[in-house]
Amino acid sequence: MNINFEKARNMMVENQLRPNKITEPLILNLFKNTKKENFLSEELKEISYSDLDINLDANRGYLKNLHIAQLIHNSFIKEQHKVLHIGGLTGYVSVMLASLCKELVVIENQKDFIRIIERNVKNLNINNLKIVNSTFQDGCIQESPYDIIFIDNPIEEISHFYEDQICDDEGKIIMIKKINTYLSKAYKITKNNNKFMHEFLFDVFTDYQLYKKSEVFVF
Repeated sequence: MNINFEKARNMMVENQLRPNKITEPLILNLFKNTKKENFLSEELKEISYSDLDINLDANRGYLKNLHIAQLIHNSFIKEQHKVLHIGGLTGYVSVMLASLCKELVVIENQKDFIRIIERNVKNLNINNLKIVNSTFQDGCIQESPYDIIFIDNPIEEISHFYEDQICDDEGKIIMIKKINTYLSKAYKITKNNNKFMHEFLFDVFTDYQLYKKSEVFVF
């Protein structure tokens, strides 16, 4: 494989992100400097910076680069924030989130993915990231409250546990609601004194789904 990954990253930023209103230098530099190919198996490295979803499991994977950037952009993560990332996969998105916030808790329930995240975190010398092996729907009450809960694979309905784990004052859930097999919609949910405001962000066309329905509240 003879790919200039640095050039591919720069082209991804210039051709996929910047033309779609992702122009904040902090986010652009984040995508330019995070080596996505190091989070993928050998057979997937060549499509690291393509405009494609990257399948890692039966119904999970990394969304298009633009969608990941849009979710991060709309999260408005600050350096003092504590963030919960639901579904860490191999750590690519988690590592970017960790670079933006004070503390990151990552939930992953597949042992193979957990081992890969641990290796990547160690290789990058990241010390503000904690990995928790838990059910996605449960979140992580022990480490709550969170300023932001970040969910970057679609879910049919949001777990009722999440609403109790974000801060009462401007706590946010960034998530993707699954509408049908291929259409999902990204939302930002903001909590203020137990009242929730829902803001539509953008459409997502993917067949991914983080988990099936379980105990939920109506969205």
